[in-house]
Amino acid sequence: MTVLMVIVHAGLAAAWVGGMAYSLLVVQPKLKRFFGADEESREALTAVIASGNRYKVLALIGVIAATGVVLLLLDHEHWWIHLLKAVLLLAATTIFWYVSWRHWPRRVFATPAERPALQRQLYLLAGTMLTLTATAFALGIAAAHL
Repeated sequence: MTVLMVIVHAGLAAAWVGGMAYSLLVVQPKLKRFFGADEESREALTAVIASGNRYKVLALIGVIAATGVVLLLLDHEHWWIHLLKAVLLLAATTIFWYVSWRHWPRRVFATPAERPALQRQLYLLAGTMLTLTATAFALGIAAAHL
């Protein structure tokens, strides 16, 4: 049971971290390069790519959290690492909530003049989320080797 929980927990955490890193470091820069000055088309494609992902990501976060609780119950020795990972996951989830329900609606209806500031803000928020989740992932790896 423990091995299965670790595989599910670490696998989904890796998927989340990897997906965010790929989007932030590969997809977004390539969209910017491909569309160049045609910001309207870039924003339209970015919205299509992001559309419908809220609940998939929330489900992913829910399973990561649930398997984390199970791992905490199975590993009392490193409880403080699991607690720190939970705090990082909660912070990343809070940012995800903000981006999904506040930032994106503003960005979709933004004027061309407002859009650059919102794009910079999203880059900062996504980078922060990536840092939080990658740190939690690294702590999980460290806990396995203590």
